[in-house]
Amino acid sequence: MNFWQEKTAFITGAGSGIGRAIATTLANRGTRVCVADINLTSAENVARACGNSARAVSLDVCDADAVRREMEKFAAENGRLDFVFNNAGIGIAGESDEIPLAAWKRIIDINVYGVLHGVLAAYPILVKQGFGHIINTASLAGLGAAPLFAPYSLTKHAVVGLSTSLRIEAAARGVRVSVVCPAAIETPILDSENPRDIPIPWSPNMRRFLTALAGPPYPVDQCAHEVLAAIEKNKSVIVLPGRARFAWVLGRLFPGLIEKLSGIAVARERSTRT
Repeated sequence: MNFWQEKTAFITGAGSGIGRAIATTLANRGTRVCVADINLTSAENVARACGNSARAVSLDVCDADAVRREMEKFAAENGRLDFVFNNAGIGIAGESDEIPLAAWKRIIDINVYGVLHGVLAAYPILVKQGFGHIINTASLAGLGAAPLFAPYSLTKHAVVGLSTSLRIEAAARGVRVSVVCPAAIETPILDSENPRDIPIPWSPNMRRFLTALAGPPYPVDQCAHEVLAAIEKNKSVIVLPGRARFAWVLGRLFPGLIEKLSGIAVARERSTRT
């Protein structure tokens, strides 16, 4: 508890899912939280659940100037910036040859540039004060193959590469960097659909397919607790739950086996297409 007491945390995509769980857990531990989300109503609801120490802001992570402005404002109001969670993201799925270029650009704008904007806004602040921790949300899909989720996997690999590279650069300047790589977590994204304004002929059932690939979705509150415990230990790559860590190691030792098992899951999911 003392680790988080009287600290500050800026969290993007905090209106739901993992971001919401991290925000409320941190608030319960005495951290002053900025709940940032493109949906202001959702952000305000989470901020109310966090208590008087939290504030809500409407934020589109694709807007670099807005991200920088809000982060600098939060740091100035509190006199410090301890943790930045670049968590906002979306999922897009389907057969790669059927996904329009506009959809690839959309997910890159949010999942890659959205994280990059957060990093570029936070890093100078943290370097100047000589401490702080940047935590970027990637995915198990950023550590290996994610068939039928190629756009998502592309972006999460980019986030892993950015995070692990910056971690080495930042260490000598007093700044820590971690990347969170969860398997399927019980959040609304599991039941979401592709963007309605960009037609994609077919996509897998996210919940069913991801369960087939990585097991049942993990409780989001437990995910938040494990992520925070790993941050306290300054872990570089945070893979969870335990079975995801096992799958990650197995994939590095026996890539052919994982490829074969994933291919079976893809074939089964394709068979449901009508």
